[in-house]
Amino acid sequence: MKAGLRFTVVLGIVLTATMGVARAQAPAPGGGLQRIAYIDVQRVLARSAAGVAAREQLEREKAAMQKEMDGRRVELEKLREDIEKKGALLTADARREKQEQFERKRRDAARLADDFQKELEKKESVLLQKVLQDVSGIIDRVGKERNYYMIVEKRGAGVIYAAAEADLTDEVIRAYDQQAPKGPAAAPPATGPAKKP
Repeated sequence: MKAGLRFTVVLGIVLTATMGVARAQAPAPGGGLQRIAYIDVQRVLARSAAGVAAREQLEREKAAMQKEMDGRRVELEKLREDIEKKGALLTADARREKQEQFERKRRDAARLADDFQKELEKKESVLLQKVLQDVSGIIDRVGKERNYYMIVEKRGAGVIYAAAEADLTDEVIRAYDQQAPKGPAAAPPATGPAKKP
């Protein structure tokens, strides 16, 4: 699942926003009009201090995983070249053993790549879920303070038109950055994937 789609889905669950709102105002139960606003969660995640810190941490993890995979790729290439160059000089048993060794290492590298991908997705989900939960509380507070009837997520709610005055995103980012502790977002303990034989 793409990261942007996952954020929208998670925010929809966290906020339990009503989908399909297209008007800028809606009637309140008492007959008066209340305001409706929206936020762009992608912008909050891209610009808030905690969102940026979470993304940077994920990039560092991804770079470490990529370095490991590059090492495996180089090892496989050397083994393949060795088989191609010396294969004709080896006995049938030695050639078969080298080929089996290459296939084992190739399968191990493919499994490791899959493990890394799953691990990265899990860490991304944990880090960004925390950011989204924090943002949800801020949205709730801003909505109550500013007397909004409803606040929707711009992309997930299918907003076709929205006036710039109804955009609370920058206000939510400022409030979130003021509330958030200084430093990187809390992260789960770094653990590598289990090595497979």
